[in-house]
Amino acid sequence: MPTPTIYYLRHGETDWNRTGRLQGTLDIPLNELGRRQAVQAGRILSDLIRRNGHDKHRLAFVASPLGRARTTMELARGELDLVPGDYGLDERLREIGYGAWEGRTLAESETLDPELFARRQFDKWTVGAPGGETYASVQLRVRDWYDSLLVDTVAVAHGGTARALMVALGFETPQSAADLYIEQGVVYVFSEGRLKKYG
Repeated sequence: MPTPTIYYLRHGETDWNRTGRLQGTLDIPLNELGRRQAVQAGRILSDLIRRNGHDKHRLAFVASPLGRARTTMELARGELDLVPGDYGLDERLREIGYGAWEGRTLAESETLDPELFARRQFDKWTVGAPGGETYASVQLRVRDWYDSLLVDTVAVAHGGTARALMVALGFETPQSAADLYIEQGVVYVFSEGRLKKYG
C-alpha cells in the first residue's frame, strides 16, 4: 500500500507568536494576520490538491484540538468550498507541552530555572520544560498518528508537531529539527519519501 500524502499546515499567527511567548497546550486565538495566513494556506492547498489530481472530497481532514489549529482548518476549508466544521480532531497532533514555561518568553523561562534552561538549549529533543514534554515523546505520538493514516490527509497542527513529524519520518535529525522554523501561511507536503514546502 502506498504511503499517504500529508498536506500539513501550521496554524496562523497568534499574538503570543508575535511576542515570543510559549503557547504549548494553552488555547491562544489567531490574530488578524493569523487569519489571513490561514486563508492564504487554504488557497495554496486548493491549488496543490487540484494540481496533484486529488479529489478534495476523498481526503481526510484532521486538526489538533487546540483552537488556533481548528480556526486555521476552518478558514482553509472555506477556501476549498468545503463545510468549515466537517473535519476530525486528534489529540496526538496537539502542540508540545511546555509545562511551567507556558505563557512565558524564553528569557522569563531562563530566569525560572537557569540550569534546566541551559540543559534544554543544549539538547532540546530529550530535555523538557518543568512539567512539560520532550520532543522525543512528541515524536512518538505523531509517529503513532502517522502510522494510523489510511488515506491522503490534510492536517492542521503546530510547529512542534511538524518538527517531530519531520524527525519521525526521517527528513530531519533531532539536532537539525530542534530550531527549525516552521512557517505559517504555507503548506508542507509529505509524499513518497519527499518533503516540499509551498508558499
